[in-house]
Amino acid sequence: MSDTETKPDPTTTAPPEEKKEEVPATTEPEAETKQGETTDKPAAEQEAKPVTSDSVFSMFGGGPKKEKKEEAEDDQAEPSGSSKKKESEEADVEAEPDVDFEPVYRLTEKVEIKTNEELEEQVFKMRAKLFKFDTDSREWKERGTGDVRLLKHKENHKTRLVMRRDKTHKVCANHYIVPDMKLSPNVGSDRSWVWNAAADVSEGEPEAQTLAIRFANSENANLFKEAFEKAQEENEKLFNKQ
Repeated sequence: MSDTETKPDPTTTAPPEEKKEEVPATTEPEAETKQGETTDKPAAEQEAKPVTSDSVFSMFGGGPKKEKKEEAEDDQAEPSGSSKKKESEEADVEAEPDVDFEPVYRLTEKVEIKTNEELEEQVFKMRAKLFKFDTDSREWKERGTGDVRLLKHKENHKTRLVMRRDKTHKVCANHYIVPDMKLSPNVGSDRSWVWNAAADVSEGEPEAQTLAIRFANSENANLFKEAFEKAQEENEKLFNKQ
């Protein structure tokens, strides 16, 4: 080994590497600083942060809308009382049988009711009220209200007085106007007349009756008297021929 040290050739030998100083990472302290800043902020700033709640979502169609939708689905799933009632009524209607009752007898012909007035001509008609004098109680009793008519037969030309009650059409006076009848004014009235009928057949069998008739006014009463006396004169001639 030579005493002379062999020096390295700078042209051929690479210089030794320099050690770089390691710089500590600053990320963690910065993070700590930021964390410290976050925690060191006043409570007022922390409270000022927006809080996401159902009320906020409800403003933009959030949570409550979902609840309403669920409620609507529940309503659809369970029908209300009125809809239940309607469904039950419809079911009852459908359950009722459709029964058609046929009539036992069929009326194919029109039945004509005979009144024994078919061969007579009406010569007078006026509305009035009829009374009959009751000999037992010695008082006037009402016979009915209706149209008093004078009917003239088309063949023998005799005239009779006929009166029927309203609604029931029941006969309350029916007799010929004979010569011995006399109309007398009722006491204290200028629209009422009284006369005696020897053979009134309104009850079926001929019966002597004392009748009184009252009209709405004296004018109607006078018209009745004129028609009555005219028929009386015509009947007198016809009865004398017999």
